[in-house]
Amino acid sequence: MKRFLLGSVALIMAATASVANAAEIASIAILTPEAGTDYGWNQQGVDAAKAAAAAAGIEAIVAENLGYGDVRPTLRELGEDGAGLLIAHASGYNTAAPEIGAELKIPVAIVDRPDALAAGAVADYTCSGHEGAYLAGRLAAKMSRTGTVGIVVSGEPPSWNAQSVAFAEGAKAEKADVTVRYAVIGPAAYSDAAGGKRVTEALIAAGADIIFGQGNGSSFGMLQAIETGKATDGGKVYFIDVIGDKTPIDKGNLLSSVVWDLTPVYSAMIDDVKADKFGSRNYGIKLADDSVKLLKTKQIPDDVWAEIMKIRQDVVDGKIALTPKFDADSVHAVVTQLAVAAQ
Repeated sequence: MKRFLLGSVALIMAATASVANAAEIASIAILTPEAGTDYGWNQQGVDAAKAAAAAAGIEAIVAENLGYGDVRPTLRELGEDGAGLLIAHASGYNTAAPEIGAELKIPVAIVDRPDALAAGAVADYTCSGHEGAYLAGRLAAKMSRTGTVGIVVSGEPPSWNAQSVAFAEGAKAEKADVTVRYAVIGPAAYSDAAGGKRVTEALIAAGADIIFGQGNGSSFGMLQAIETGKATDGGKVYFIDVIGDKTPIDKGNLLSSVVWDLTPVYSAMIDDVKADKFGSRNYGIKLADDSVKLLKTKQIPDDVWAEIMKIRQDVVDGKIALTPKFDADSVHAVVTQLAVAAQ
């Protein structure tokens, strides 16, 4: 009986410790440069933070539309208000966030700095949607009428680069003679809708009838150019988006999107903070668990979609090996470069 009682006490103590540990983080905060209603990077981040927090039984605090300037005051305010994890959802925040995190002794998550891991303090989630982008490239090459597809980016951060390379590799794996044109709006033109429209129009004029666009707010300018323009063969131009799903505002030009679901990423962060393992690893997304996937729209014929899904399975099974390449030079090596920093 004594042994049983001791065992029971041990179990109760373990359960109590577990509850206490889980209670150490009562809320998380996410900071985004643009509004969390952009059907893209900002919205996916906000929605995922809310979903991950709800699953963990904690609060999600959203600070959105902060721009790309100094966010130290906002970081400090959120930390002082009790946030147990600060998610700095923009590469422009990856200097300020670790500074404030260290000052307040609060763990922070940043992007585009996979080399910045610090135990208990800093973790990186430079997610690569390259597996989904490869499928998008295969899809684009299958459906292009002109034999030319385009990539328009709002800058050359690691995440965009990995997807650009994979898209080009996918397109060329599908059709070796496909032309993949590439243009950069500017060095950090994430919200430049006018620039997105101008550069996309240039690629359409150069023969692209399918555009793979990566650009937060600038993607709305890309979409406008596609909706109002015609391909060089006189037909419709199609758009492949990234991260979110613009179906609610589609006018018939959205072919697909490389959709990211960051919920598993943020859930893993919360678990690691609770288990005192935060800062021990980088976080990513993959086809295998649908944290990255290709969007099916009515513009894609069923037989083409079935072929793409077979390719997806080959990637998941390792029959097609894909290695993310995060540097801009790797992008330039596999595309026909039209313009860089064309502002």
